[in-house]
Parts: sequence; structure tokens; C-alpha cells
Amino acid sequence: MTDRFEELKTYVAVVEAGGFAAASRRLTLAKSAISRRVRDLETRLGSPLMNRSTRQIHLTDAGQEFYEQARRILAELNDAENAVSEKHTDLQGRLRISAPVSLTAHCLIRVIDRFVTANPRLSLEFDTDDKMTDIIRDGFDLAIRIANLRDSSLIARRITTVRHVCCASPSLLERYGRPNQVDDLAAMPGIRYSNVEESRYWSFSNDRAPIMKSQLCFSNGDAIREAAIAGLGVAMLPTFIAHDAIRRGELEIVLREHMRPPIGMYAVFPSSKQIPAKIRAFIDFLLANLGDEPFWDRDILSRAEINRFSTNGGSLTVKRS
Repeated sequence: MTDRFEELKTYVAVVEAGGFAAASRRLTLAKSAISRRVRDLETRLGSPLMNRSTRQIHLTDAGQEFYEQARRILAELNDAENAVSEKHTDLQGRLRISAPVSLTAHCLIRVIDRFVTANPRLSLEFDTDDKMTDIIRDGFDLAIRIANLRDSSLIARRITTVRHVCCASPSLLERYGRPNQVDDLAAMPGIRYSNVEESRYWSFSNDRAPIMKSQLCFSNGDAIREAAIAGLGVAMLPTFIAHDAIRRGELEIVLREHMRPPIGMYAVFPSSKQIPAKIRAFIDFLLANLGDEPFWDRDILSRAEINRFSTNGGSLTVKRS
């Protein structure tokens, strides 16, 4: 017989995931087990909590009230456990992290070895996707996001500054010439990122945007970089993706004086009275190892450029809807 805690945990997972199949993936339990737990809970309470259809669920009034109470109980239990675990130095369990594909490959993997070595009882599970996930619905402990964040009920901590450079291969610059002004790009082929509106992608300082002929479009920054190296067009790339190719001479930065305003890299996680020790430890580690002059910028930008194109520092903030 399932205990009450597991019933509450399962019910909240079904509601926040939006269905039994998604909750099954989130809890790594069979869908039949998820359904049975919810059914047993409804039987014990003597009241239906949700109406089911083939694709979605709809909470009854009793189901909505029970969800709010159950979520509060689980949050308070989590806070109590975190308060006790704060007294122990060893971190343990699992930390589920959502992060962009290229950022994980080029930046996080290069530094997390020290974090893993220092915390042998803690496992890190990365889900890499360039699209923004719902970390509460999908059961993540935190997400790494590169964006101008919208208001939400989540907590955001700025990790570092992300800068972009306009770059092209030497062979492309030989064919078209080196652009001196932003408007010169209009005569050159472009490669753009499909997850961002074209007008935002081709933005420079002072809101200048050329009319580009973006002949190629990719949903992944590494693909854009490789296409640019092949001489297929000019690209606007974050420096953490472009820096190795620039150091090797495969790409060259153009229009340095018109670099577009940078954006922040944030660690985002659900609001709680007490931040879990494993989340705080991982964020502190990223701050210590990335900071405002991350290694990928120091290699290819001057100190003046790093200082000129910086975002404001930030501490832990709650952004409320």
C-alpha cells in the first residue's frame, strides 16, 4: 500500500506535469503505477480530484484545493529536510539541471569536473535543450538561461555576462571584403539562429540592424559556427561558442566597435523559503569559475572591450508575476 507522502508527491507531479505520461517520466515510474496511486488517493478521500481525457487532465474544485494544500505540505517538508542537511558538509542525491546545448558542451563541461570531484555523493543530470523549459512542470532543480528574463515566480541569480561577436571566415572576407560599417553586411550572406527573431539576432550597438540576406538558418549555435567556418556566411555568435575558432584563426571578429549589448547568464530555480544546499553550492561554484571575465572572453577580447560591454552585477532576486 502506498504511503500518504508518495500519494501526495505523485498527485502534485501529475498536476504540474500536465498528465500521467509526463509525470511518469518525471518520477521514473510506470504510468500504470502513477494512475493507480491517484486512483487510490481519490478512493481514500472519497472525492474525484480530476477529470481525465486522452490528452489532458482537468482538476475538479476539490482537486485544485487539494493540490494547493499538497504542494504546500511538500514544500514545507523539503524546507525541513534542507534545514537539517545544512548542518552536513557532504552534498548528496541528484541535481537535475536544464541548460542550453552549446553552453553545456563548451563551458560547463570544462569546469564541472572540480565540482563533481569535490562532491562524490552528488550526481548531476543535465538535460540539454536550447528551448526554454518549464522547470517546475518538468521537475528540474534549476535551469541555466541566457536571456533577458521575464517576470515569473522563479528565483534568478546572475552568473556572468554573455557577449556576442559578429564573425566570418577569412575566405568569406576575401570574397566580400571586410565590413567597416553595419550597413556593409547587407551585401554579404548571413547565417542566423532560428530560436531568435531575425531582427533581434542581427542587432548591434545603438539598435542598429542591417537588412541581411540570411540564406541559412540553424537551431543550434555549433551548426552556425561550422557553417561560418566553411565560409557560408557571416554569423552573430556568443563568444563561448566562437572563441576556439577565433583563437585558431578559423573565424575573425568584424565590427568590434559595434558589438551589441550583452545579456546575462542566469541560474533559475523554484522559490522556496530555504534554498537547497546542493543548488546554492552549484551556483556558488559557477560564480567562482565563470565570473564577469569568463575564460572564453579573456582569450579573444581586450580588457577594454570586456569592460565596455558588461551587464550590471546582480544578487539573488525574486521576480514575481
